[in-house]
Amino acid sequence: MVKVVGIKFKNGGKLYYFAPREGETYARNMPVVVETARGTEYAWVAHPEKEIEESEIVTPLKPIVRIATQKDRDFYAACEAKKPQAIRTCKEKIKEHGLEMKLVDCEHAFDGSKIVFYFTAAARVDFRELVKDLAATFHTRIELRQVGTRDETKYLGGIAPCGRVCCCAGNMPEFKKVSVRMAKAQNLSLNPGKISGLCGRLMCCLGYEMEHYTEAAKKLPKVGSEVGTPDGKATVASLNMLKMEVRVKQEDGAGGWVFKDFPASELKYKRNNAQPQNEEEDDEEETE
Repeated sequence: MVKVVGIKFKNGGKLYYFAPREGETYARNMPVVVETARGTEYAWVAHPEKEIEESEIVTPLKPIVRIATQKDRDFYAACEAKKPQAIRTCKEKIKEHGLEMKLVDCEHAFDGSKIVFYFTAAARVDFRELVKDLAATFHTRIELRQVGTRDETKYLGGIAPCGRVCCCAGNMPEFKKVSVRMAKAQNLSLNPGKISGLCGRLMCCLGYEMEHYTEAAKKLPKVGSEVGTPDGKATVASLNMLKMEVRVKQEDGAGGWVFKDFPASELKYKRNNAQPQNEEEDDEEETE
């Protein structure tokens, strides 16, 4: 077992493990300074000191440099205060150069060595002249990084159709793969407007209950199959996988149909009528 501290760099960001410093005690959301491949960075404690299996970490494990001092906090606050002006200036320069790109966010390196601008674009953009112009304006090293539409929503945040903060911006450390198959399995509308998030891609929350629906499908009969009910034979009309109920239809003797709901435990059906466990998947919506 190895002692680690879980560190995050942004809200909803991916969790990274660092080694605790001897004699220091950490608390949740405590600001710290750490050394990464990109240099010195300001971050927060997501999970205080704990022990995990060595196989779960990437060695060598870097130590936390220090708990953030008041000077560190003031410097970080000053960097954040510069962001709005930096973004406005960069947008003006993008317009001057006539580039087809949308600026999403920017961040100042904690060691003051550079400014990183994040943007989205439909195609590859030649921004070499823009970088030179920005470097001359800010008198520091400039980096431009192209991100995907999902990353854009993660950076900007927003309110999802459910009324809550977008999962990617609020509580999702990493993007998960989602597919149209998940919407089909949950009997959701396949209208893109109903199952797409603010980013225009499939909603990440489609995967939250997929495990339940997959297991439930193994225990329920297929829609359209014949089952035995307390009232005789009937045909499966629809399924409620959350309640584990089956709606069946029976002829009423007058040329019409009677619909009734039964718990799955009260029905009799051949196991080979159960939903297939391995359906052919639709193309998965890859993360960007």
